[in-house]
Amino acid sequence: MAGETLQVYFLGTAGALPTPNRNPSCVMVRHGSDTLLFDCGEGAQQQMMRARTGFLVDAIFITHWHADHFLGVLGLVQTMAFNGRTEPLVIYGPEGVHDFVEYTIKIGRTKLGFDLQPVQLVPGMAVRFSGYQVEAFATSHGMPSLGYALREDARPGRFDRETAISLGVPPGPLFGRLQRGESVTVMRDDGGEVTITPDQILGTPRPGRMIIYTGDTRPIHRLHTEGLEGADLLIHDATFDDLERGRAAEVYHSSAGEAGEAASALKAHSLALVHISSRYTSMTNHIRDAEEKFEGEVLAPSDLAMVEVPFRE
Repeated sequence: MAGETLQVYFLGTAGALPTPNRNPSCVMVRHGSDTLLFDCGEGAQQQMMRARTGFLVDAIFITHWHADHFLGVLGLVQTMAFNGRTEPLVIYGPEGVHDFVEYTIKIGRTKLGFDLQPVQLVPGMAVRFSGYQVEAFATSHGMPSLGYALREDARPGRFDRETAISLGVPPGPLFGRLQRGESVTVMRDDGGEVTITPDQILGTPRPGRMIIYTGDTRPIHRLHTEGLEGADLLIHDATFDDLERGRAAEVYHSSAGEAGEAASALKAHSLALVHISSRYTSMTNHIRDAEEKFEGEVLAPSDLAMVEVPFRE
């Protein structure tokens, strides 16, 4: 896992209404060879073509059942069927996901050629993948809704080459086995054998990376913080600038300043502002409002922007 890429494609950053420059909500995350979608608003598959990501999606996570967060699924599964997909596609989401998958299959009126599998999640549940998991947490949007945290497993500590050699481990394949957490057996000078364990060679385990995607919500730090601290990238609802904080509260959204407050409270490393209302043609105020509350990096990604999340050292 130590060499896995972690890329975030902002395929849709608009609020409830699309604009000429922004599509409805859709965030693609690529972890190594895995591709996950978080929400899938209208026009998502065209955005995938524009971003040259292809359609090889391994799973879809829906935050809630407002149309701007799921309408793209209907067209996407048809395109997958036309392209000959045979692998099952799992759609995760809150209460109502079974009905959604049933309607999606019925409205298409064609045999997909692959299984579309609904899985209902509740806060605290986690979906396991190779080297990481996606955890569901509660959000506040006036209806059943979830946010998702993609959390990597801890990485092994740094490999101490000199210590390994001093213990009799020759440079080569045995180094790799120790780095992967395996014990190895080497010959002693007297002809006997000795077992070298990873804890003799590796330093303190290092944390994996974490991405949080809130979907539509009031500021998440006001709901809970346990387990959400220290994200490398927090992707937070910032539908309005701070002049419209009252409106944000009325409709269960967040302002950019409130997103900044959440990033600060959760000790995130960077913050991306998404779900931008169609009333705004500039992100200047959003960025200013967020930066007043958060000292880390503030991003206002345009559609098709890609952010690579590096390992922290």
